[in-house]
Amino acid sequence: SGTDVREIGRRLNVGAILEGSVRRTGDRIVVGTQLVSVADGYQFWSRRFDRDMEDVFAIQREIATDVAGAMELILTRDAGRPLTHDIRAYEFYLRGLHHFRKARKRHLLFARDLFTHAVELDPDFALAWAGIAESISVLSMYYPSARVGLAEARNAGERAIALEPDRAEGYAALGIVLFLLGDLDGATESFDAALERDPDHFEAHYFLGRALFQAGDFAEAAHRFGRAASVREEDYQAAFFGAQAIEAQGLHEEALARYREALEAAERYMELHADDPRAATMRAVCLCRLGRTEEGLAWGRQALELDPEDAGVRYNVACLHAVGGQIDEALDCLDEALRVGFGNREWLARDPDLESLRGHPRFERLLGQSGTTTPEAEDPEAPAP
Repeated sequence: SGTDVREIGRRLNVGAILEGSVRRTGDRIVVGTQLVSVADGYQFWSRRFDRDMEDVFAIQREIATDVAGAMELILTRDAGRPLTHDIRAYEFYLRGLHHFRKARKRHLLFARDLFTHAVELDPDFALAWAGIAESISVLSMYYPSARVGLAEARNAGERAIALEPDRAEGYAALGIVLFLLGDLDGATESFDAALERDPDHFEAHYFLGRALFQAGDFAEAAHRFGRAASVREEDYQAAFFGAQAIEAQGLHEEALARYREALEAAERYMELHADDPRAATMRAVCLCRLGRTEEGLAWGRQALELDPEDAGVRYNVACLHAVGGQIDEALDCLDEALRVGFGNREWLARDPDLESLRGHPRFERLLGQSGTTTPEAEDPEAPAP
């Protein structure tokens, strides 16, 4: 009861308590969670998980993620002011985060809509505005045919900063937009501003690493990817790009060790997300780098079956063939990647995975076709790998 919660809270000297219950009915398991105020017993947030028993291990991470997000959102204060006063807006925001992290087209579109619902309920909800900016940006990176507008994303990021200038999220979101628009100086400045406010902000470290890699500063890029991986150890992409940045410096043995770490991270991730095509491609490239070529090629084929629309996936499969020495196959895949919207010339020019293609007349022609990384604000055509 509320009285019990207040008494327990006073004894523990905490401001809120997380309650939970588990009930099994046949082959179903029902988990209920509530975050309750110690001061007055008010229920900040609650969620019910109803799953098959066979999913019991998979939902542990989902519950932990949602609860952590709930606690961050509601318990964080700036000058005593909660991040949002509207519990429904908060619920839309959490659901948006859940879908955003899946990074597939339909999930990113759904995330954008959920964040939009959140700001419709609370126009001053800065984190939801940042979520809009990030979901549109990542959608434009991986699915340029979706024709989402980066101008809307930029406005959302700037709105987040205006509402909460002391928080990192808005600056990180705007940095991603500027990175995609080809403004690497502006992106770097925005990421630095985010890290001044939160030195452990994952997206700021990760996308700053990508901006630095694209600019040719491989040593600092490797450092940023390493910081991102230390913040979120389960993220296979930070580990993978960190290995690439080290390989680009010619530090082959060190890079192999990092590719092993990236492979392990991708394998752990895919234990719970077996249908993630980007994880499959990065797993595949790691395997090829480590000499397990046939196994890697099999994962590449699976990735294309999972999501043939993802321009980044097609690009990564091209890299996979290039690392495996299959030049014609690599060029064919690269041609397809450009056809579905990949247009990041700077990344193509610097990616160590494409080393075996350099100097080939067909590659040079494709490099010329790739254009620049400065797409029009309403027609982004330069997704990143």
